[in-house]
Amino acid sequence: MSDIHIRTEGHAGRITLTRPKALNALSYDMCLAIEAAVDRWRDDPNVALIVLDADGDRAFCAGGDIAEMYATGTTGDYAYGRQFWRDEYRLNAKLDEYPKPIVSFLHGFVMGGGVGLGGHCSHRIVCESTQLSMPEVGIGFVPDVGGTYLLARAPGRLGEYLGMTAAHMSAGDAIHAGFADTFVPQDAWDALKTALIETGDVAHITAAARPAPAAPLAALQPQIDRLFAGEGLSDIVNMLRQDDSDFAATALKALGRNAPLSLAVTLEMIHRLRGSTGLTIRKALELEYRVSHRIMEHGDFLEGIRAAIIDKDRSPKWRHALDKVPAVEVSKMLMPLGKDTLDFRERAMNIGFIGLGNMGAPMAANLAAAGHAVKGFDVAGTTAEGVTQVATAAEAATGADVVITMLPNGEILRSVAADIISHMSKGAVLLDCSTVDVGSARAVAELASAADVGVLDAPVSGGIGGAAGGTLTFMVGGSPEAFATAKPLFDIMGQKAVHCGASGSGQAAKICNNMILGVTMIATCEAFALADKLGLSREAMFDVVSTSSGYSWSMNAYCPAPGVGPQSPADNGYLPGFAADLMLKDLRLSQQAAEAADADTPLGQAATELYRTFVEDEDGSGKDFSAMLPRLEKRGRG
Repeated sequence: MSDIHIRTEGHAGRITLTRPKALNALSYDMCLAIEAAVDRWRDDPNVALIVLDADGDRAFCAGGDIAEMYATGTTGDYAYGRQFWRDEYRLNAKLDEYPKPIVSFLHGFVMGGGVGLGGHCSHRIVCESTQLSMPEVGIGFVPDVGGTYLLARAPGRLGEYLGMTAAHMSAGDAIHAGFADTFVPQDAWDALKTALIETGDVAHITAAARPAPAAPLAALQPQIDRLFAGEGLSDIVNMLRQDDSDFAATALKALGRNAPLSLAVTLEMIHRLRGSTGLTIRKALELEYRVSHRIMEHGDFLEGIRAAIIDKDRSPKWRHALDKVPAVEVSKMLMPLGKDTLDFRERAMNIGFIGLGNMGAPMAANLAAAGHAVKGFDVAGTTAEGVTQVATAAEAATGADVVITMLPNGEILRSVAADIISHMSKGAVLLDCSTVDVGSARAVAELASAADVGVLDAPVSGGIGGAAGGTLTFMVGGSPEAFATAKPLFDIMGQKAVHCGASGSGQAAKICNNMILGVTMIATCEAFALADKLGLSREAMFDVVSTSSGYSWSMNAYCPAPGVGPQSPADNGYLPGFAADLMLKDLRLSQQAAEAADADTPLGQAATELYRTFVEDEDGSGKDFSAMLPRLEKRGRG
């Protein structure tokens, strides 16, 4: 992405904003890219800390890119802005709560969205050029992105003053107000960044720190505390009018430029949060979102953008006069949102799901139930609850953030991939959950890569029950970036997702795992059949083996003997949880891979032949793969 540079260096994850001509204003795509990076680095043992900085001399980040909000909002479409805010606020909360150090370097203008990005980090560094502010009231909005969380915790009535006047803070002011932590001269930043990257140790910040410059706001604190202590906007306006100081006149002039409704709402928000028990950033963001959700439709936000950004006439026509904001209008802005309450859920995605069979249908239904928009296609015409049925695979793929496939074999996967990849957006992810040969997985990865589409091979373990219950295990091959994109979906559909390596690694892990499963199930069934003929009860057999060296998943979790151990398909007449036909398919894939890799797998070969006989020559087709037990118990040595 040209607006942002995300990479790992040494022991650090690095995020650099790279649109200095736009004062590094934060776009929606930049927010999503930053969130994906911090999610990816959270559990990466090679990343000890994150360094967050920006190119250019003028600004770290001068706010959010609001042009698209204006374009959509003026047509009556408020959904774009609401989704942007939901996703941005979720990122703000993640930054504040992040388990690893995040070091932000805040130079030049740090305004609005820039505060939301750099102001909630664990180590916030400022310098001589820092000019930090929350200027939202000037465009008919309110301090957001967690700004009210910082304002409510500022000393005395400084939060009211900063939030209502949009006053700039110097480095010393920012530290005094609690918006920053450490002053480091800007000419020492490169050396500090190098030390942090090379060592992953934030102790270098203390060594580089210098005494904070003077804080003019600290000297003004007594006046601020006295003049901004009013309960409502009219109280503060009256106190400023009655005070003959230059400070009062300047503050009153600043209030006069800003949207009166925004001023009144900002004041009420700060008061509520300061009085809140156990204040957290999430409480502040939830309150802010009540306003964000309504501001385009019922506030001055669109008019403020018009006057400041679009027409640039600097003459906004606010809804109310400075001292005549109805209390009911403030209350309406801050009413709870009910079903629209900010819940910090991962971003709702547009998902295409191709292959709605016994596994695919419940997986797709779980994604839809979690709030994602799912379009589904199956050649048999089947669908799933909450999934919008479409007529073609290409239609399911068009406009999707992630396309999921659950298909019978590699040949069909190749055909479907060739059909849909040209319809997928650049940067979207093709997530194949089928169990296919490694060669097909890698061939599809090449097709996707050529089209600038991410790709993951992610076969599953857990059967139909796991698909329905959202407890599948995913074995995933592909890039770390694609894995990070799909991770929220894995968390809905399953209990575990293991990133196994490059493309094809997921399929390799699946066929190796299932070769073990096929072999151990046969061994478990053979042991039960032998125990029967030796006069050992199945209960005794289970009690001994399940707690000794014969322990295995086939014995302990999926016991093939009915009435013994946890409930399993054996207790339901061997109706398939995992069909013998599918086990035969997976074993054949394992032997195909073994042949290609020149690997000696004698037990895998033997298991393949036993399941082939059971499925193709006997009555095993349509039964669970553990039905090998009744087959063996009827047979003798010959």
